[in-house]
Amino acid sequence: MAAAEKKRKILICDPLDEAGRKILESVKGFVLVEAIKASVPELKRQIRDAEAVVVRSGTKLTGEIIREGKCLKIIGRAGVGIDNVDLEAASKKGVVVANTPSGNTISAAEHTLSLLLGMARNIAPAHQSMCQGQWERKKFTGVELFEKTLGLIGLGRIGTEVARRAQSFSMRVLAYDPFLRAEKAAELGVTLAKLDDIYTQSDFISLHVPKTPETRRMIGADAVRKMKKGVRIVNCARGGLLDEDVVLKGLESRKIAGLALDVYEEEPPAPSPLLDHPSVLKTPHLGASTEEAQLKVSIDIARTVADYLQGKGLRNAVNVQSVEPEILKEMESSIDLAEKIGKVAAALVSGQFLKADVCLAGKIAEYPTSPITAALLKGLLGAILAEDVNVVNAVFLARERGLEVTVSQTEALGNYSNLIQLKLKTAKGEHSVSGTLYNRQDPRIVAVDDLRVESVAKGHLLAVENRDVPGMVGYVGTLLGKSKVNIADMSVGRDRQKKRARIFINVDAPVSEAILRKIRTNKNILDARMICFGA
Repeated sequence: MAAAEKKRKILICDPLDEAGRKILESVKGFVLVEAIKASVPELKRQIRDAEAVVVRSGTKLTGEIIREGKCLKIIGRAGVGIDNVDLEAASKKGVVVANTPSGNTISAAEHTLSLLLGMARNIAPAHQSMCQGQWERKKFTGVELFEKTLGLIGLGRIGTEVARRAQSFSMRVLAYDPFLRAEKAAELGVTLAKLDDIYTQSDFISLHVPKTPETRRMIGADAVRKMKKGVRIVNCARGGLLDEDVVLKGLESRKIAGLALDVYEEEPPAPSPLLDHPSVLKTPHLGASTEEAQLKVSIDIARTVADYLQGKGLRNAVNVQSVEPEILKEMESSIDLAEKIGKVAAALVSGQFLKADVCLAGKIAEYPTSPITAALLKGLLGAILAEDVNVVNAVFLARERGLEVTVSQTEALGNYSNLIQLKLKTAKGEHSVSGTLYNRQDPRIVAVDDLRVESVAKGHLLAVENRDVPGMVGYVGTLLGKSKVNIADMSVGRDRQKKRARIFINVDAPVSEAILRKIRTNKNILDARMICFGA
């Protein structure tokens, strides 16, 4: 009796709604293993044979842990923030990191408004006062939102929903977002503003940005100095966006009338003078803590992980461009061509790679560029680096090695309806490889440097560089025949002025190194390389 097929592992590190669990349990060939509140040594042990890991905010996946994942393909974060995942370590290892950017959008926006209203009307201290038997109406006099100015720093999904809700209170909404088009802001009824204008004009300020080196402690001395007296600040985005010492001084001087926090640099936060201040309203990271949000993010991340493991496309990845499955399906041939162009360049070009200029022309130029570029870099770097290279870590590895990559798009290049051209600058010179798709699916190499060829980019390809003298094709063909290597196709590119040529021969099986050495013994053969494309 045959042994049962070993199940592959999906590791669940934080509680996941049952609906999400059922989606993951339905993935054929996989089994769910829980490691809730596991120690670091236990996580390192459990992750070694896991192909997928699902976390919420409770588990911190450091580089030390991620590097133990020998089979790891994807990390799913059920939520928006990925502060608890070492993104660089995952990218370098070639592991996709995906989140659920829309699952808790409404919950986070509603919580922001809750804190805004609670702070404006002193809800929490008034409640506490009544619990103590007090009746202090005058002490807790608040302010209206009506016709006040709300300044939003960041106008993504959550910021947009906050803006819509604030407008229902007849608030004037300003927004700072350097990546948002003015037309889109106008559609939302929001005024785009400079950051300084947010500080100088806003009665309320709400933060909706990720924590990056640029945004860390962005609410510091210079920002507070520019703010209106009596400003109220809400942070439901990320901990670490505020300089706590500066904000505390602002509260003590009454420059800042109120501060509402749902996120903290360290969670749970240690006691501090800022958190103990009576004008601070604080909640324990409740932005996504609604029944609806918990269900949505669990289902969303489960579907993302399940689809990726089954080869059905990728959504909401944060370290590689996500493409809708139907578009990805249409792009498959272009992505395959790009990787093959990279393999050809890696085989034929010598010297340290310094700069790669990628040009996409025709129909290919209409597609998202990142998947094509990543595939090309995978082909280029995969043959020369010791570590595994995939479409997730290829761009990271290129950058790590100082390879500058540029991408351009054009309607036409030469006489081809679609073309990918790689111009590669190395320490020894400049080279180029171009490829096209015949009938939108048949990959061909059509130019190497300035030599026109027409080589089928499939299977096994023998690439020979030679002086353009008579007898070279016959010489190579005879050697292959004597070695029982069958020729399937051939293309020759010639530069008569420079008296050099390239011969590309498709063969049924790889040519051995011994045969390659024999080919190179001819004084007119400059080089001979074997390129294996696969099917």
